[in-house]
Amino acid sequence: MTAQLTEPAPRAWQADPYADALRAGRGPLYLRRHDGWLLPLEVERWCAEPDAADDTVLDRCTGPVLDIGCGPGRLVAALAGRGHAALGVDVTPEAVARTVRAGGSALCRSVFDPLPREGGWGTVLLIDGNIGIGGDPTALLRRAAELTAPGGSLLVEVATADVDERVEVYVEDGTGGRGASFWWARLGTRALCTGAEAAGWTPYDIWQAAGRHFVALTR
Repeated sequence: MTAQLTEPAPRAWQADPYADALRAGRGPLYLRRHDGWLLPLEVERWCAEPDAADDTVLDRCTGPVLDIGCGPGRLVAALAGRGHAALGVDVTPEAVARTVRAGGSALCRSVFDPLPREGGWGTVLLIDGNIGIGGDPTALLRRAAELTAPGGSLLVEVATADVDERVEVYVEDGTGGRGASFWWARLGTRALCTGAEAAGWTPYDIWQAAGRHFVALTR
C-alpha cells in the first residue's frame, strides 16, 4: 500500500478521542486499520515521567534537541531539566499545552512547517513510533536531515517486529469514538536502517531497553 500523504493529518490527531485521552492522561486509545487490526497507544506511559528506556534516549542527546511529535512532553521536560535547549513539536494543541505545563517548550505545528533553528539541532527525536508520521518515512527522514546540524544525531524508536508498512488508520477509544483516517507507517530496525541510508543517514548505534527498540543515526 502506497502512502499518499507526506505530512501528518492534524485534524486526525486533534480529534476528540486523542485529545480527550491526553487531557485525562490515560486510555484506552488505539490506532485501527480498516481491516480491523488494532495498535494500542500507550497514553499512560506518554503522560508519566520518563522510564528506564526513555533514559537511554535522553542519555544519548547532545546539544539542542528537537522532539518531533512530542505528545504530552515528558522527554522535552526532562531534557530541559538536564539543561538542554529542547523544543517539542506536535500538531495537537492539548499535547503542546501538557508539554508547557510539564515545564517544557513546544510549538503547535507540523514538522513539515518552518521551524526554529533549522539545520542547527544537535539531536532530533522520533520516539514512540513517530517515524510513522505522515505515512512516508523517506520524506520524514529527509525533513529530519534538513533540521539537524552537520554531525548531529537522529534517535528513532522502531517497531519490535521486522515490519515495513504504510497503512491508513484512525484513532479510536474503544467505546465508539474515532477520528478521521490518515496515513501512518511502521518500521522495524532493518527497514529503518535501509530507508535511513537512502535518505543520507548512517546508523551508528542500535539498542533495546525494556522491550523497546531504538536506532541512532548520524548525518
